[in-house]
Amino acid sequence: MCLSYPFNELKPNMNSVHFPRLMFALCIALTCFGTDASGQNRMASRDTLPFQLTPSNNLLLQAVINAKDTVTLMFHTAASGITLIADASDKMPSVSWNRSEEVTSWGGTSQAKVSTGNDLQIASLRWDSLTIWQNENSGPGSDGKFGPDLFEGKAVEINYDQRYLVIHQDLPEIAKNFEKIAMTRDGDMFFVEGTCRINDNVYPNLFLIHSGYGGTILFDDAFAANHNMSAQIPVYDEQKLKDSYGNEIIVKKGLLPEFVVGQTTFTELPAGFFEGAIGRQKVSVLGGNLLKRFNWIFDQSRAFVYLSPNKQANLAFTNN
Repeated sequence: MCLSYPFNELKPNMNSVHFPRLMFALCIALTCFGTDASGQNRMASRDTLPFQLTPSNNLLLQAVINAKDTVTLMFHTAASGITLIADASDKMPSVSWNRSEEVTSWGGTSQAKVSTGNDLQIASLRWDSLTIWQNENSGPGSDGKFGPDLFEGKAVEINYDQRYLVIHQDLPEIAKNFEKIAMTRDGDMFFVEGTCRINDNVYPNLFLIHSGYGGTILFDDAFAANHNMSAQIPVYDEQKLKDSYGNEIIVKKGLLPEFVVGQTTFTELPAGFFEGAIGRQKVSVLGGNLLKRFNWIFDQSRAFVYLSPNKQANLAFTNN
């Protein structure tokens, strides 16, 4: 798991890396989305960006920084801007680190290097004047990550069946065949409501859409404590997770009998929580092991997400 994630970054509250003012989000200066030298928008009505779905349930894309350094970046729905891990970025001559800043993640406080004035290209799309942050961890096989804010004002389709992102100027026609679900937005984090069913008990909650987390479900501390999850879903495993800056915490894992999102019900799926760490994990998370079972369309306003169960929807869950 990326538990470099290790946690696939866990990083909820983890990768959830928060910079001074945004939890999970990286404070990035983004300007000139997809423009050429004359300042004209270069996006067509849609742009297709192929990705690799890794065994850790991460989405990896090829990119070029400053027209010189080829990198593999993870698309991280719960982050913003662009970050590079130290092991990779120290070998990139085109990236100059201008300063360092203190950052706060779920595991503690760290120092991060910062580089300003960078260019990025992914397939046919280009951005300039980007700020890049350096951290320690990203998804296995990646040199760093980027968030959906690079596509602000555009509809973003994640097609897990065909393994590509599609960036649309407007909501695509196929969305009418998907289930429309309201999202709750907090900065650069997007939440949908999900419901846990245990015996005769029903527990609704908001869950962060977190493609950087390779696991299935992670409960926030208050939810786990209020509903006594350690007793209701007996623990079968413990795992050490790391955030983007190497801070560690132990997650306990149990088997959730039933989970419902929209009109889709899943059974016998892994769920994790941090027993005894009340207040540290502030949001519940839907990770890549569940996300990959749908095709997704985020509308351009980020007010709604459209879901369609795909060919992986009925696959049995592994205990990750």
